[in-house]
Amino acid sequence: MIRRLTIAAAALAVLIGAAAPASAERLVTSISRHQVMVTSNFTGTEIVLFGTIEPDTPASRRRTGGYDLTAVVTGPKQNIETLRKERVLGIWTNTDSRTFVKVPSYLAMLATRPTEQFATADMIRQMQLNLDSFLLPQQIGPDQGDPGPNDAFRMNFVRLKTSHRLYSQKTNAVTLLTPTVFRAEITLPAETPIGNYDVDVRVFTDRQMVARGNSAFEIVKVGFEQFVATAARDYGFFYGLTAAMMAMFTGWLASVMFRRD
Repeated sequence: MIRRLTIAAAALAVLIGAAAPASAERLVTSISRHQVMVTSNFTGTEIVLFGTIEPDTPASRRRTGGYDLTAVVTGPKQNIETLRKERVLGIWTNTDSRTFVKVPSYLAMLATRPTEQFATADMIRQMQLNLDSFLLPQQIGPDQGDPGPNDAFRMNFVRLKTSHRLYSQKTNAVTLLTPTVFRAEITLPAETPIGNYDVDVRVFTDRQMVARGNSAFEIVKVGFEQFVATAARDYGFFYGLTAAMMAMFTGWLASVMFRRD
């Protein structure tokens, strides 16, 4: 008897759950270029991210709070050593160092408005929605971790990356063209590293995340630069031999041209 009641209760719960309207949105994203070609005269470029939010249920269509979006663009991961210089006996010298472990070489945090206005503090921290909350692990002795946004090494690391336009945070970079259609520009400076880039898009409403989507693009070298890089990587011995011979020839040619008789 008890077993029958348990099965009946479970079946009723399933029916109630099935009858309850699910509140969800479907996010469709695309990008203007999935591959960026880098040549010797590359001075930077922009990629356009665009998409639409499609409500899946009548409850979603009746939302009155509107949507907010964030887009986090991350480049290839790197290990980067940072040094602290101090003046010792009148000479600037390295006094300490810290290695950032597998951190993005490029990081862009884009949003429709300041994240504090549409997400809770816990959501911002857990989802890493701004530069202060984004984890940048460091090798600290035998351990790895992120000491937080007030750490001196981290602050200077972010400052240097920002000055080279490789790290950025823009709170008005995602534009809603209509209540459900959005657009954002991803700025890539001349120093943008070669490799694969990921774009993580999240949709928020009523201080809840209701949809998430991903896109990607690639930055590649082409032309003579790519030929040199490929030769150095795949044919290291012959590349080094050729470079040495060219250096010797250049030195000999210079001695002949500027020789004084």
